[in-house]
Amino acid sequence: MRRGSTDDLVFTIPYLIHCCSTFTELAAGRAVEAETGGVGLLRNTVVQSNQEHREAGMQDLTETGITAAVLQQMADTPDPRLREIMAAAVKHLHAFAREVSLTPEEWLYGIKFMTEVGQACTPFRQEFILLSDTLGLSRMVNILHDGRAETVGTETSLLGPFYRNDSPRLRLGDSIAKEPGAASGGREIGLFGTVRDEAGVPVVDATVEVWQTDPDGAYDLQAADPTAMDWRAQFRTDEAGRYWFRATLPLGYTIPLDGPVGRMIGAQRRHGCRPAHTHFLIGAPGYRELVTAIYYGQDPYIDSDTVFGVSQSLIVEPRPDVPGSPFPALHSVRFDFTLARAAKGDETSRVGADPSTLAGSGQPAGVGAREAARGA
Repeated sequence: MRRGSTDDLVFTIPYLIHCCSTFTELAAGRAVEAETGGVGLLRNTVVQSNQEHREAGMQDLTETGITAAVLQQMADTPDPRLREIMAAAVKHLHAFAREVSLTPEEWLYGIKFMTEVGQACTPFRQEFILLSDTLGLSRMVNILHDGRAETVGTETSLLGPFYRNDSPRLRLGDSIAKEPGAASGGREIGLFGTVRDEAGVPVVDATVEVWQTDPDGAYDLQAADPTAMDWRAQFRTDEAGRYWFRATLPLGYTIPLDGPVGRMIGAQRRHGCRPAHTHFLIGAPGYRELVTAIYYGQDPYIDSDTVFGVSQSLIVEPRPDVPGSPFPALHSVRFDFTLARAAKGDETSRVGADPSTLAGSGQPAGVGAREAARGA
């Protein structure tokens, strides 16, 4: 098709369609079955509804009338939250189509794009999370979630598409790299600080998960063997709420550009780069899970992160002779984290997931794990 300014808009419609259809499949199916007691009752309900619609007299649908007709059919959705989400999604999708005067060609291109996004997902690659990140939707959900907190904690950032469950448990002071320091080809640094609550009381035995790129700007999921873990670990804070470990100064990187999201970024003439950063996932009983990252201020893309994850309060710079550093011979970063108290509805703070928990296997037949992950 013709590639022009409408291409960028076309990429957004199918994303919402996917979210809505997935939510419908998971929630609506269960809710309707529970409400009606089975498929037979559901069929009878549909037949009765269709009969009542015919008796009321069918009307020709217009570009505005179709929205009302869809909303009417969904009006009896038993789950109130599903009903709210789907009604809003339909209204915005229809308004979008009217605003840009969406053509059949563009609609089909969007469907093809979303199909390719799904096909690019594997147990080692999550193209949908990458799409959400690059459209700013992940950051939007983060901001909304922060606004619902009952107490103030450290500002959040993105979990991203490269998080993995079950990272190795290391001792405080260890390096998160299997080959630390010069052996890895990078500049070794120290990271340390304290995890506290909003009153400044240290949080003892908090879990501190960390992960980052290697000195070449790649995650372990992008390695030749994506099943091996490196440049990630989890620690426990000590009796004073302290953590400390060694890492290598990470390198900023370009997001995967070999898939459909990469083509979208290219069509929009965006650089597709993320500034160097180290991810943190911190949790303890009674506290809201903290998903955040620290960003290294000298990176050239610190002001234009392609997934909108950077906040001023999260920017750091490794320095020599940092007071209290357990690593006097290394440039270090001290960053203290504040955990907010858990509240109702705080089941998760993760806008992202381990790819293996979301994908059965999106890879084409005959493609192994290594081949499927190399572009991840």
